[in-house]
Amino acid sequence: MRKIDKQAGFEPASLRQFKRRDKQNNYNNLNSKIKQDIRLACTTEQFYLCAYCCKPISGDGRDTMNEHVEARRIAPNRGLDYTNIVASCTTPNQCDNAHGSQPLPLTPFDAECETDLAFKLSGRVTGLTDDAKETIRVLNLDNKSLIEQRRMLINTMLFTYGEDAIEDDDLINIIIDELAEPKKGKLDAFSPVIVNALKGQQNV
Repeated sequence: MRKIDKQAGFEPASLRQFKRRDKQNNYNNLNSKIKQDIRLACTTEQFYLCAYCCKPISGDGRDTMNEHVEARRIAPNRGLDYTNIVASCTTPNQCDNAHGSQPLPLTPFDAECETDLAFKLSGRVTGLTDDAKETIRVLNLDNKSLIEQRRMLINTMLFTYGEDAIEDDDLINIIIDELAEPKKGKLDAFSPVIVNALKGQQNV
């Protein structure tokens, strides 16, 4: 995960106008255009990465969902609260699809999401706290497909820079800086995960 700083100013104008008219506070009453406006605003805010697994998303309904971090069944009064909505991938059995209405103890709004989840060069992820372990379980962030996708990208990076790169702190810092910098408003696929794994290597 990468910490997301929700900014009220990013709330789409169409959502603000809807909330003035509709006092039921019901997300299901939104039309498809407003839902798409929310989806694109969140995706832009997240530099086109899923809020949970950090795989690339387009902001379009084909691969992107408006995800309520605090589920609507748990907090029905937050259905239209933009500060409770992120853009998630639509991958079956992970992220939004796995979350459902379960409580999520560690969220992308928490600074700890960048430190309490520990990613390995193997592509695996472990939780350093009980909240992190439960979040991994709820979102299914350690499934075989995600592990393999992360492993392949890390291996590609090591091939590009040389396997000895993980022994060179100065080079690791250069790679981290490159990965953390959005290019034309987008971050590279899984870049926060790779940054996390590289920082872990520095602490070995």
